Amino acid sequence: MFIAAAALTFAAAQVGAQSMEPREGWSVSPTTKSYADLVEATKDAITGEGFGVVTEAGPTEAAAQRGVEIPGNRVIGAFNNVYAVRILELSVPAMIEAPVRFYVTENEDGTAMLSYKLPSHVFAPYYDDAGEELETIAGELDAAFAAIAEVAVN
Repeated sequence: MFIAAAALTFAAAQVGAQSMEPREGWSVSPTTKSYADLVEATKDAITGEGFGVVTEAGPTEAAAQRGVEIPGNRVIGAFNNVYAVRILELSVPAMIEAPVRFYVTENEDGTAMLSYKLPSHVFAPYYDDAGEELETIAGELDAAFAAIAEVAVN
């Protein structure tokens, strides 16, 4: 029992020690907002920019119910049916990537980060099969997700 508790404590410490860093194909935005405030601001920005919150998941609350404390961590999937229909006309396989997800993570100092893979990065593997129109749509989605992120972090 002691070993299991020690392992859980070590695992939680490992989760807390990690942070989001800029990486290729991602947008990573630090904020001064708390985790809870950034989660709500992100959902509000998604709907305010004409998209829907399609999925939402995170281990933080479930871990707390098990007595494990980890930093705030929430994935929020966002999409718009107009884009879904346009993409499906070009590539059924590409729709596995929808919804495109925002990732809210809590920092050690209590602030939060908003990150997401650029839609152009997410849909890039399908460009050869779907053609230039999918690249155009992904560029439109890049602009829309940047607008959502701008609203959410400010």
